[in-house]
Amino acid sequence: MSSNSSIKSFKDLEVYNNTYKIMLVVMKEVIPKLPENEKYDLKDQLSRACKSIPRLIAEGYAKRHQKAGFQKYLDDAMAECNEMIVSLEQAEDLYNIKPVTISMAELIDLYDKSGRQLYNLSAAWTNFKNKNLKQ
Repeated sequence: MSSNSSIKSFKDLEVYNNTYKIMLVVMKEVIPKLPENEKYDLKDQLSRACKSIPRLIAEGYAKRHQKAGFQKYLDDAMAECNEMIVSLEQAEDLYNIKPVTISMAELIDLYDKSGRQLYNLSAAWTNFKNKNLKQ
């Protein structure tokens, strides 16, 4: 999306689209490779965290008119990105998991980038809301 485009939906947010795409990689290429003994730990954690990020962005966007609504969801999504980084590092270091379509380093980097995008979106949204309240 270009900087001149207006945001009409959460689907117009680059960070939503990126986290949705990498969620598919984690679900299809990382989780199935983990051993069965990780079913209730690392598999479950990766599954819940990667799916929750785009969900939190979508849900928060619906509450963007509330003073703290969008902010809380963006903060939670940032926390999930950090959790994904640690969990993916654990999957790689403990079990030598390697996705097929993207390297683990690139996948981890995309979650790091997404966390920074969420932080910047949060700061920009706060500034935008505060600016409009003063007018």
